[in-house]
Amino acid sequence: MDFIDVINNRRAVNFFDPDKDVPDKTLKAMIETAAKAPSSFNLQPWSLIILKAQEEKMRLQSLSWNQPKVSEAPVTLIVLADRDGWKAGHRFVEKNFKEMIKAKIMTEDQRQWFADARKFLYGETQEKQLAFACKNTGFFAMALMLAAKNLGLDTHPMDGFDHDAVRKEFNIPDNYWIPLLLAIGYFKKDMELLPPKWRKTVEEIVVKFH
Repeated sequence: MDFIDVINNRRAVNFFDPDKDVPDKTLKAMIETAAKAPSSFNLQPWSLIILKAQEEKMRLQSLSWNQPKVSEAPVTLIVLADRDGWKAGHRFVEKNFKEMIKAKIMTEDQRQWFADARKFLYGETQEKQLAFACKNTGFFAMALMLAAKNLGLDTHPMDGFDHDAVRKEFNIPDNYWIPLLLAIGYFKKDMELLPPKWRKTVEEIVVKFH
């Protein structure tokens, strides 16, 4: 599918065909493609909980304004943003630094500089930690939706859920914020697909402050 077709055809659909499953290889391909999304210092502070079992999806639906698409979609993702994903000693921070040394992007004697830069940019305040996690995970989440559309799948991002209750129900550690849930599947063909919603014009998007 051409990129412009992916952009134009991606929609937040409300009705999924519960009888049409998403093959594991398709789901894996979607995630692998989305993993190429940009991230600060390549820290990639995102993770996913994949829900396929009906019982699990119903537990999530009960905490998500009882939205039917949570359970009707064959796959629903809990998208996680790691607020600790910049800290020294973190599994992926350390892996990232080793990979940058291997790629000759950094050297071992830059370890302290890298730690100080991460702390200044992402760790000085709780606000910065949350912004770091959600900004980067937002790139990943958008890439998930575009990758899904390219593979013929439909999606619906949701933020209508009880954040603390979902964290407790699925034993999610406190360092993770949950920016969104993402329902994935195939649009139920006998339902009406509403027309695309309006979008700001270029002139409305571009601003200048005096």
